[in-house]
Amino acid sequence: MLTRNCLSLLLWVLFDGGLLTPLQPQPQQTLATEPRENVIHLPGRRSHFQRVKRGWVWNQFFVLEEYMGSEPQYVGKLHSDLDKGEGTVKYTLSGDGAGTVFTIDETTGDIHAIRSLDREEKPFYTLRAQAVDIETRKPLEPESEFIIKVQDINDNEPKFLDGPYVASVPEMSPVGAYVLQVKATDADDPTYGNSARVVYSILQGQPYFSIDPKTGVIRTALPNMDREVKEQYQVLIQAKDMGGQLGGLAGTTIVNITLTDVNDNPPRFPKSIFHLKVPESSPIGSAIGRIRAVDPDFGQNAEIEYNIVPGDGGNLFDIVTDEDTQEGVIKLKKPLDFETKKAYTFKVEASNLHLDHRFHSAGPFKDTATVKISVLDVDEPPVFSKPLYTMEVYEDTPVGTIIGAVTAQDLDVGSSAVRYFIDWKSDGDSYFTIDGTEGTIATNELLDRESTAQYNFSIIASKVSNPSLTSKVNILINVLDVNEFPPEISVPYETAVCENAKLGQIIQIVSAADRDLSPAGQQFSFRLSPEAAIKPNFTVRDFRNNTAGIETRRNGYSRRQQELYFLPVVIEDSSYPVQSSTNTMTIRVCRCDSDGTILSCNVEAIFLPVGLSTGALIAILLCIIILLAIVVLYVALRRQKKKDTLMTSKEDIRDNVIHYDDEGGGEEDTQAFDIGALRNPKVIEENKIRRDIKPDSLCLPRQRPPVEDNTDIRDFINQRLQENDVDPTAPPYDSLATYAYEGNGSVAESLSSIDSVTTEGDQDYDYLTDWGPRFKVLADMFGEEESYNPDKVT
Repeated sequence: MLTRNCLSLLLWVLFDGGLLTPLQPQPQQTLATEPRENVIHLPGRRSHFQRVKRGWVWNQFFVLEEYMGSEPQYVGKLHSDLDKGEGTVKYTLSGDGAGTVFTIDETTGDIHAIRSLDREEKPFYTLRAQAVDIETRKPLEPESEFIIKVQDINDNEPKFLDGPYVASVPEMSPVGAYVLQVKATDADDPTYGNSARVVYSILQGQPYFSIDPKTGVIRTALPNMDREVKEQYQVLIQAKDMGGQLGGLAGTTIVNITLTDVNDNPPRFPKSIFHLKVPESSPIGSAIGRIRAVDPDFGQNAEIEYNIVPGDGGNLFDIVTDEDTQEGVIKLKKPLDFETKKAYTFKVEASNLHLDHRFHSAGPFKDTATVKISVLDVDEPPVFSKPLYTMEVYEDTPVGTIIGAVTAQDLDVGSSAVRYFIDWKSDGDSYFTIDGTEGTIATNELLDRESTAQYNFSIIASKVSNPSLTSKVNILINVLDVNEFPPEISVPYETAVCENAKLGQIIQIVSAADRDLSPAGQQFSFRLSPEAAIKPNFTVRDFRNNTAGIETRRNGYSRRQQELYFLPVVIEDSSYPVQSSTNTMTIRVCRCDSDGTILSCNVEAIFLPVGLSTGALIAILLCIIILLAIVVLYVALRRQKKKDTLMTSKEDIRDNVIHYDDEGGGEEDTQAFDIGALRNPKVIEENKIRRDIKPDSLCLPRQRPPVEDNTDIRDFINQRLQENDVDPTAPPYDSLATYAYEGNGSVAESLSSIDSVTTEGDQDYDYLTDWGPRFKVLADMFGEEESYNPDKVT
């Protein structure tokens, strides 16, 4: 503020030509100085610089803040040398607070403050003064600027703007350890007097802490302050202005100081012996008890690590730290047995994890306690002698054969008998049974290794005295293989051999497979079957490594002579009893090039002439199929055109002519066709008995063939044949058959009566007696007829 006032005054001297007198000791008074000469430029009145008489000057004005008087406070007086006291000069005031804070007497130039001022609100006011002629209203002097400064009084107490304060300092800190620095602010003018000079002191918090009166730095005043004794401190700090003198204003604040923890205390067990009781049935890994060492420290300084000192029972138990409660949790590592040992004793050591080297001299930061554990007896289930039983049985073992046994005992003090039974959930098919008292396991069904090679089930043992106490054990039974299946070729082979194959050439490698579980070192042997070993086209070469090769036995093979060869191969295994099988391999002869690459193995290729390719053969077949399709389509269309005409024909005589291709029964075979139908078609409707099979209950008498020559029948057949041959409108449902001879080469020629001689008398049947006993009945029958023929010439 002083700098600003000086700068304003200097500017006023340079530009307005005024000159201030020295400051007076009484700020309330303002004295006008004698006029001085000064070189100024008066606008509108002089055209060049010259030494002139000073127009008007006044002092820097001061006004006291917080004025409480009844009259306006006098500030000072303005006066111009041009004012002769005749009342021709008028003084005006403008600028900060003109008219509201400060007023001026227009005639005398006296300035008054009309209200109380606060330096802290506004420390100074800049105003402008003007002397004008009353009549002409023209300025007599240039407008000049001056300052009214508000003089400070001690009306503001020091204040702690950041309070209340929170601080911390480690416990056991030495004297003078830094805690915190506080600062108070006084709104009074620090450049005037002692109103803003602050001194700090402690009103509450001694003798633990001290404060620097000038800087406000708080430090520890006592050594080895222990957090475990007292953790929180509240310190009352005072700041007083006027340098702390009597009459100065004061302000206070509170500083809350916390002692932070350091690891200055070791853990301690509250007692030297801990007693625990544990049931012997406690599972492994379960918590059986808790112990705790007390550490008065806080946070990580109170973290404790527990360890079991090697000794009695140390390998049966383990201890871990509960991070939430810092307790030592004792856990079981191995099962307990009351019957074996009833009590255990060991020591537990507790120590800090985070040590402070400053306190090592106080001694080791650890403590030791003794733990005694008493094992409680519990009624336990039976215990099997093994955790798993493995047994073996051959697959052909008879039902009821004992294959093994299990054993369980009650180890409690009062021993009880044990009963055994199979868990039905694991052996639902009941392949095995168990003796409830002895624990022996026997087969209940025949076993087949190829169906199931291994059985896995459970056996339960319970106490007779308390059946609810049970234990379970797994049984693994392996079914041993019995050599009951012969070896066979592993995959079906269809081997090809080239027509230009050489003697001794291997054309195929074969291997064998056995459905039995082959033991280590199982060997298969290969050989030709005995019937194929005579003049073989191929042979088998055993490589003695469970494989064999098919070897050619001659040079060259012809597909035209023989396309397929069947080679029986005998395979034997090496187990007991020895099993063997004969496997037939198919060998196809193929056409190959000179390098042995197969060109063709098709059957039809054998019959094709040399040079005719497969594509040409396919083209010929397609042409034939197309021609046949055209012929069938043409015939079908022609039949379709005549269908209506044929269906309306009134003559519906259906001839059924059967062609015999075998010898049949000759003239006695009358069941296949009724010749009477040719004479009377109505017989078909009247006689419904089938003639193609021999009836079971109906025995018809043998009819002799007609004696006369039936020329009418022959004429009828020939006529019908000619009609149907030349009639294109013959219905499609008429079937025509030809009765003809047996064929050439038969000694007996035809046995049919058609085309026979005119009469039976012309027939000589004596040759039937030369055919042996099979034709004896026939020879007797026709021989008897000859004796009764009256026309026969003897």
